[in-house]
Amino acid sequence: MSQPSSLALEVVPVTAFAQNCSILWDRRSRHAIVVDPGGDVPRLLKVIADRNLTVDAILLTHGHLDHAGGADALRDELTVRQDGHQVPLIGPDARDDFLLSSITQQAARFGVEGMQDAHVDRFVTDGERLDLLGHEFQVLHVPGHTPGHVVFFDPQARFAFVGDTLFQGSVGRTDFPYGDADVLKEAIVRQLLPLGDDVTILPGHGPATTIGAERQGNLFLR
Repeated sequence: MSQPSSLALEVVPVTAFAQNCSILWDRRSRHAIVVDPGGDVPRLLKVIADRNLTVDAILLTHGHLDHAGGADALRDELTVRQDGHQVPLIGPDARDDFLLSSITQQAARFGVEGMQDAHVDRFVTDGERLDLLGHEFQVLHVPGHTPGHVVFFDPQARFAFVGDTLFQGSVGRTDFPYGDADVLKEAIVRQLLPLGDDVTILPGHGPATTIGAERQGNLFLR
């Protein structure tokens, strides 16, 4: 991952879905953001406490349970631990609201316990910019896996949290009633590939990769 020395990243796979929850922080200020806390909230809280971090925001790429099922619980607990200062829950695009409000139903279908519906403080839109940790994160709408899926891109540090859009050698599932493989491929080509071959992408599952590696070797993009 290409990043300034002031930033540190820890990826914590959570729940039986092995979803990559990302904790990104500034080494000097100890302020942090958490991306896609799908569950295992006590484990995430321990990582945050062990590193003496203050969380400024929780970001969601999309509304699936494995990415957002622990968001409300994490926000509530952090608010208590951080002297009552509410940690904002930000994203995804509003078109995923129907998923965020049905997480408990999704969890019941999978037989998963301990997940809650996510109640965001605000949704985001394509082209929006978020000022976090002294960096500007660009919001890119990349639908197809879900209607309101977004990506958070840091052009300064040259990395992006891409959720379940693009993986090493693969792309996100589209076999949902609301999924669309053609829409996903078009959005990846239009929104992600132009970011530059040097950009590291941090997917929701599996290892990190780069735009260049996926441009060259990802058969799903051909």
